[in-house]
Formats: sequence, structure tokens, C-alpha cells
Amino acid sequence: MSSVNGRVEPELAEEFPGLRLIWTEVEARVRGSSREVERRLRKLSDRYRGAGVVAMRTEPIPHAYRAFFRQVGLDPDAVRIPSEEAAVRRLLQGGFRSRGTLADALLLALVETGVPVWALDAGVADSSTLGIRVAVAGDVLGGDPGGGNPVAEGQLVVADSANVHATLFSPPVTGHAPGPRTNRILLFAVGVDGVPAIHLEEALWVATDVLGNA
Repeated sequence: MSSVNGRVEPELAEEFPGLRLIWTEVEARVRGSSREVERRLRKLSDRYRGAGVVAMRTEPIPHAYRAFFRQVGLDPDAVRIPSEEAAVRRLLQGGFRSRGTLADALLLALVETGVPVWALDAGVADSSTLGIRVAVAGDVLGGDPGGGNPVAEGQLVVADSANVHATLFSPPVTGHAPGPRTNRILLFAVGVDGVPAIHLEEALWVATDVLGNA
């Protein structure tokens, strides 16, 4: 697997050193998960108990994402970072539930590394210009001025030269995420200051491996 560094708007890179996006593409389709993937999810479920979930926030990678959330004006106790959101959902549901190959691949990458990974349909993304920037007046999710949801000016978004695919740390807008007709998936991970680059690479590798072996 080879990964590529996405573009981070220069002003953002200066204000938030360590903010980065890396991506890779994989040939895969959205379908049901294998028994092996479901077994991995069950095994991971056993690692998460109530006390452990509370203690997560003191670990280096969750702590780094929590610190970044505060930097951009989000209260991580109200708007949970992705790894804590997944852990709390596991407690509420009694385990990590399989939701298909792609969703399971992203969940395994997140739980095993602490780094969030999202997926785009590679056919609707311009990977050569994909990155993180600040939303400007007139931006809409999905890039359709007539039908998309407006993005608040100043919000951080994942976008390319043609479309705003998602607000930062949120799933891609409907129609840009992989669907039944997708045969090539673009996976991207977002890192912040305090998260070693090797962890981003590992997160993409885990997701790619699951998709490639499902």
C-alpha cells in the first residue's frame, strides 16, 4: 500500500502544526463482511469496558485529538472524538456490530490505531487536489449550489478543487461515500499534532487490508 499526502491550506498548516490528511486508493466493493472480520470485531469488543473507555482520554492519541478539538472550538466532552464515540457506542450496543465490509474496515482501523479513517467513492473525488481547507462563502456539501447543504464560512472541510466532501471529522456527504456501484474506494486519514505519522499509515493499512481480504 502506498499513501499520498493531501494538501493542507497553508494558513491552516501554520495555525495547526501537525494537521494533515493522507490517502490511498483500493479496488474494493461495498458488501457484507466475512466471518473473519466479524470475529475480529467480537475480539476487539472484549477489550472495551466502562473503566477503560473513561481512561482512553489520557492516552496519547486520544489526548491529541481532544486537544485539537478544543483548539477549533469544540468541547470533546460534548462532541466526542471518533475513537471515544466508537467506544461509547460499543458500550451502549454491547459490542462492535458488523455493518458491512467498508464500515467494518473503517471501524477496525479506528479502534486498533485510534486514528479516524473515512472513505470516498474514488470516482467522485479529485485525489490530486484533495485536502483540508477553510470553508468560504457559497460552499455547500457535495458541491451542488442548488441542492447541497451550505457549510458555515470558516468551518474546516475536506475538499478538492471541485467539491466539499465533508466537514472535518464527519462522514462524507451522501452520494460521495462509496455505494453499491463503487468499485474503487479512496480512504483518507486525518492526523493532528501529537499523532505520529506511522499511526496514520497503519490506520490506512488496516482498512486496506480488511477491504482487500473481505
